[in-house]
Amino acid sequence: MFNRFLKTVVTTSMMFTALLAMNTSAATLSNAEQADMKALKQTALNSDLSYELVESLTTEVGPRMMGTPGDAKAITWAVAKMKTLGFDKVWTEEISNTQWLRGEVSAEITAPYPQKVVAIALGGSIGTGEQGITAPVVHFNTLDELKAAKVGSLDGKIAFVSYKMERHIAGKGYGPAVGTRVRGAVIAAEKGALALIMRSVGTDNNRIAHTGIMRYKEGVKKIPAAALSNPDADMLVNQLKRGKEVSFYLKLTASIQDKQIVKSANVIGEITGSESPEQIVAIGAHLDSWDVGTGALDDGIGVAMVMAAAHHISKLENRPKRTIRVILFAAEEIGLLGAKKYMQLHKNDMDNHVLGAEWDFGVGKIYEMTPRVGDNSLTAVRDLAKYLAPLGVALSPKNNARASSDMGLLTDAGMPSMRLSPDGNHYFDYHHTENDTLDKVIPEDLQQNTAVYTLFAYFSAQSGVDFRK
Repeated sequence: MFNRFLKTVVTTSMMFTALLAMNTSAATLSNAEQADMKALKQTALNSDLSYELVESLTTEVGPRMMGTPGDAKAITWAVAKMKTLGFDKVWTEEISNTQWLRGEVSAEITAPYPQKVVAIALGGSIGTGEQGITAPVVHFNTLDELKAAKVGSLDGKIAFVSYKMERHIAGKGYGPAVGTRVRGAVIAAEKGALALIMRSVGTDNNRIAHTGIMRYKEGVKKIPAAALSNPDADMLVNQLKRGKEVSFYLKLTASIQDKQIVKSANVIGEITGSESPEQIVAIGAHLDSWDVGTGALDDGIGVAMVMAAAHHISKLENRPKRTIRVILFAAEEIGLLGAKKYMQLHKNDMDNHVLGAEWDFGVGKIYEMTPRVGDNSLTAVRDLAKYLAPLGVALSPKNNARASSDMGLLTDAGMPSMRLSPDGNHYFDYHHTENDTLDKVIPEDLQQNTAVYTLFAYFSAQSGVDFRK
């Protein structure tokens, strides 16, 4: 009898706890606001707007590297679309930089077994000169092996780093692989190399090479740098395994135009807050892309979903309490130039940036939300998580997120941030390649992602929570 009584008491206690949790979560938003959340979710899940926007961007504009006609067209496109979508304010913030031209590439193994290979210049690389470079290849499995090479050991040779990126849902293989792309040419030059070639930073097995930014160092000789497709990197490794000297020919006509200044701009649009317009919920993506592919995944889908999210919220009967600011950053690919300009212009206004998130990774559905907020506001974050859970989004136990890409600079400046993590298993199959095209976009996944950003932005703008506390 006592055990039955105890079981009843425990069951009743559990039910009370569950009801209390429900009531606690409901306290962040009013009943009317909860109804708006439900309506926004259904709108976003049933809307084709995000897909229509990325289709328009990739079809009517295409690749958008800074300094190209496509970049200028993209700025005009974004301003016009925001106005059409009903944004209350739309403006641009101009940036400038020197011009880099990709030119053409020709690459082949000339001995012992001649084979043409697919290669691409790394962004910012110098050219080889009209004659190109033909030299023996010295193989390094990792960047650390290249670092360990003796100074002068690569005189008259081409350095080749074959490190293979690992596939991961969160893209964790990118960090260990990208160091060669960014710093490899400097390290190879310090050892005496004539050029650097590397396996592409990518997870695919297609005969398509991946570009991406590289850097030179003042005082170190600039040498050409290129990436090989994964299959061709494999073939080069196989030739090297045979113990014979392998000779490689590389010709790049890339050039750095130091005296040619080109311009671009951030494009910013707002849905103005009805009660606290000075308080900003920032959602963003980068508008530029590399000059290969059409920039559908990097970062066309991000551009589309944040614009669509703000539009869906603008169609509610009442404007949100706080301002929702959509920031389409310029020149992310060549060094976060738009984000740096934004920080320069808005550094004294960071206290009014109450929460922010950016999309710049992944091709699949968002599966996890990680905050970086004050401890007291974690209750509200857990409330938001309850709205996102039916969409398949779990709340991370961590509270240390840095916003993606450009908006990471805002996190560093003290803005509370959210990382909305999508499935990135296949992102680096297409990243920075000719294969970054519209057909890789999955409309159903884009709808889910847009719904998540829509709910995140509305909740953050409407809740009144101080996410710094």
